[in-house]
Amino acid sequence: MSRSYLPHWVHWLGSPPNFYRFAGAWRPWLMAAALLAAVAGLYGGLVLAPPDYQQGDAYRIIFIHVPSAWMSLFIYVSMAVAGLVALVWRIKLAEIVAMECAPVGAAFTLVTLLTGSLWGKPMWGTWWTWDARLTSELVLLFLYFGVIGLYNAFEDRRRGARAASLLALVGIVNLPIVHYSVQWWNTLHQGTTVDFLDPARSSIAPAMLWPLLVMALATHLYFFASILGRTRTGLLSLESGKQWVRQLVSEAAP
Repeated sequence: MSRSYLPHWVHWLGSPPNFYRFAGAWRPWLMAAALLAAVAGLYGGLVLAPPDYQQGDAYRIIFIHVPSAWMSLFIYVSMAVAGLVALVWRIKLAEIVAMECAPVGAAFTLVTLLTGSLWGKPMWGTWWTWDARLTSELVLLFLYFGVIGLYNAFEDRRRGARAASLLALVGIVNLPIVHYSVQWWNTLHQGTTVDFLDPARSSIAPAMLWPLLVMALATHLYFFASILGRTRTGLLSLESGKQWVRQLVSEAAP
């Protein structure tokens, strides 16, 4: 398939020097915005939000657990889309983005599982149960690890990225299972509490909802900032022999 089907801005960003400059300009702003949003969200969730009428203050882990769970799915979709672009159009930048998504996604998935375990102990009386939601989220973590491991198994990083991208695409089948598991099976895990299409229908008090959404914004901003930074580093490593990298080094030299 020809690259001519891609939008002009994709072609422009696909140029390593252009992306390097773009990422360097936007990353600090995104990271600063993520920090401000996280402070506001945590203050709203841990200080301003009232205790839950059943769980008391124990529910407050939701402000870390739920945004991390959302990110574990969002990042996997981002990785798969970048992997698809890498496989179809063989764009080097897409390969790097896909592979740099995996460690960040694995970290968010691990946080989801750990905070879920901490939350589950007082609520369910156990640290872990083979609940459909928990099990499918654990499978998601293994998929991230599989992508990372397969990528690093190849000496040729571009071949490794394409092989790992194919695994990422196959693993997409797990995402609907994670998302709909609480509807498809009788599970201990509570159902959906936030309706993005109609927030007014969400089964969570507004005083608890807004910090949750702000924390979700913070995690998304952090992800974008992190990917920009990690991709810049990956580009420098992969393109170390290119003229534009040598020029950057010469400009940075005293």
